[in-house]
Amino acid sequence: MIIDRLSNINTSFYPSLFAAAGTSGLVSRLQAGFNYLQQTDLTNTPAGTVQIDGDRVFAMIQEYNTKPRAQGFWESHRKYIDIQYVVSGVEHMGYANLAQLTSSPYEESKDLVMHEGSGSFVLLPAGMFTLLFPEDVHMPQIAVDSPHPVKKVVVKVAVED
Repeated sequence: MIIDRLSNINTSFYPSLFAAAGTSGLVSRLQAGFNYLQQTDLTNTPAGTVQIDGDRVFAMIQEYNTKPRAQGFWESHRKYIDIQYVVSGVEHMGYANLAQLTSSPYEESKDLVMHEGSGSFVLLPAGMFTLLFPEDVHMPQIAVDSPHPVKKVVVKVAVED
């Protein structure tokens, strides 16, 4: 899992990382996802799904109230990497490595594995993103103190072509 500010994408180590990786399909898809986040007026974009590169890269614009930790669940994905970007509001994001938890059977139609166990939580205020790989189990949408509105964009990036 990587946690950072979207504003660092062009000024931190990311340009060197992307350049060193070349133009592989995965790197191009990740760049397309970050370009969408940087170049779109996300504050005024309505909730829904936006195709960026077919089913290889797409964005889900979400608006919801955060929930108590007890209502959350641990999840991971196999086909997609998540870029979860908080547009407005603040939430806690749970994190645990896949090896730390007990997994349920994979639901291929939903690209979803549910997990049991515990992990740690980080604060994600507006302007922050998490980059979640298949081994990164996460629990999104968790309230900091009490439930509050959040607008978030989840960019789904296909692991394989």
